[in-house]
Amino acid sequence: MPAKHAKPNLLVRNDTILGVCEGLSEDFGIPANLLRILFAGSFYFAPWLVVGTYLGLGAAVLVSRLAFPKASPVNSAPAKVESLPTNGDEELKIAA
Repeated sequence: MPAKHAKPNLLVRNDTILGVCEGLSEDFGIPANLLRILFAGSFYFAPWLVVGTYLGLGAAVLVSRLAFPKASPVNSAPAKVESLPTNGDEELKIAA
């Protein structure tokens, strides 16, 4: 089974602009694509307001990420593994 890599920071990924929609999606449970559609649709009517709102929300997401970092699974303690005997020569391992 291949090792899973941690998700890169929202600011350094190539497929986002500041990661605002993705960050809001993670924080509030709103679908990121819905937020992207709302920003794109609103841009037609008030572009400067949307850009200002987007940058303000980007600053809010950045502050929330710096103030309340999520525990990364890489730094967490490994699960305790217990071996249970089976009928054959193999052992069944269970993570506790």
